[in-house]
Amino acid sequence: MTTPDHQSPASRPVVPAARDRIYRSPMGIVGGVLVLALVVWLGCDALFRGHGRVPWLALAVMILVVPLVTAFTLRPAVFANQERLRVRNPFRVIVLPWGELATLRSGYSNEALATSGAKFQLWAIPVSLRARKRAANKRAKAAAQAARGAQGGNRFGMFGGDASVPDVSAGPARAESDKIMDDLRDLQERHGEAEHAQGEITTRWSYEILIPTLAGAVLLAVLLITG
Repeated sequence: MTTPDHQSPASRPVVPAARDRIYRSPMGIVGGVLVLALVVWLGCDALFRGHGRVPWLALAVMILVVPLVTAFTLRPAVFANQERLRVRNPFRVIVLPWGELATLRSGYSNEALATSGAKFQLWAIPVSLRARKRAANKRAKAAAQAARGAQGGNRFGMFGGDASVPDVSAGPARAESDKIMDDLRDLQERHGEAEHAQGEITTRWSYEILIPTLAGAVLLAVLLITG
């Protein structure tokens, strides 16, 4: 007989796993949907209205192009929780426990560097140099307005200053992709040494993308060679 203070392992409540934070590229998804709609529309038109070899060529192109467009636009995503970072790139899925992650680097692309030296690009978090430039301009403008407000306060005393001066205490403006990388770095710092965040890096090829792409390429090549 078990007492309330000494429950058997089978009777203990299961602790739910932490939910993933999911990061994707909204513009990539929108672009992918538009391109897929165009490919399907043109392909179906050629498939049902074409003559001779045209329907077969349209079918081969659709089988080849649809998985590729999906892989580079709709598929990429980054999933993060307290245990690991899971990166779903166009052709691979990489699982990196926080303990095996050396750093997250942002340059012209966002990358995860493992302690082993392996480097993995985060396709779902693209870098926008234009967004970085806009954020830098906002920071410069806010700093200039704050400086003018401080000068006005010194000139006019306690009632001086510009009421329109922005509050910069909330932190500097950042590009959206840089904010996401900051969130991921924070997770790594908080859980990198934890026992539940240790393990091995695993990678898996996305055969659900590779197989139909290869089939479409082979069919298209056969049609072109025999044409």
